[in-house]
Amino acid sequence: NFDEFLKAFGLTIGLFLAAGIGSLVLGTLLAVFRVGPVAILNKAAALYVTIFRNTPLLMIFIFMAIAMPKLGYNFKFVENVSIGDWEVSAFFFRAVLALTLYTSAFVCEALRSGVNAVPLGQAEASRAIGLTFAQSMRLVVLPQALRAVIPPLTSVQIALVKNTSVAAAFGIAEAVATMRALTNNNADQRTGIFIAFAIGYIIIVEVVSFASYAVERKVKVAR
Repeated sequence: NFDEFLKAFGLTIGLFLAAGIGSLVLGTLLAVFRVGPVAILNKAAALYVTIFRNTPLLMIFIFMAIAMPKLGYNFKFVENVSIGDWEVSAFFFRAVLALTLYTSAFVCEALRSGVNAVPLGQAEASRAIGLTFAQSMRLVVLPQALRAVIPPLTSVQIALVKNTSVAAAFGIAEAVATMRALTNNNADQRTGIFIAFAIGYIIIVEVVSFASYAVERKVKVAR
C-alpha cells in the first residue's frame, strides 16, 4: 500500500503548502492592520483574531462543509481539477480556506509581537526620511520583525501540519483518513501502519524545522 501512503501524504503536504502560504499572506496583512494608523482596520483585524483564535478549528471546518454550500458558496470552479495523482475537489478548497483563516490569526499575533519588538526609532527614522507607512513597514519594520519571529512562526506552521488531520473527518483522503482506512482493512497490521504514518508526520515536521533553522541561520549571518 505504499502508493496509497505516498498519495495520502501528498494530499497532506498540498493542504499544508496551500494553507501555509495563504495564512502567511493573510496573517501579514492582518498584522499590518493591527499596528497601522487606521483605527477601523486595527479594530477589524483585532476582532478577526479574537474570533478565529478562540474558535475550534473543527467548528470552522463544519461551517465550511455544511453552512457555506447552503449559503450558495459551492466553489464549483475547482471541481475536477487534477494536480499530480489526485483531484482537487470543492471541499479541498474549503479545507484550505478553513485552515488559512484559522492559522492566519496565529501568524498575525506572532508577527505583531515581532513588530512591537522593533525599536520605535526605526519607524520614526523611516518616516523622517519621507517613507510612507506602507514603505516603512515593507522596507524597514517587517524585515527586522521577521528575524525575531522565525521560531514562533515555525511553531505555527508545525501546528498547521498537524491540523490538516481534521480534514479526514470530512472525507478528504489525506494521511489520517488513509491510515484509518488501512487499519480497518488490515487489523492485524495496525501497529506497523501507525508507525509508518507517524514517521511520515515526523519527516514533514523535521523538514519544516530544518527549513526554519536554515532561514534563521541565514538571517543571523546577514546581520
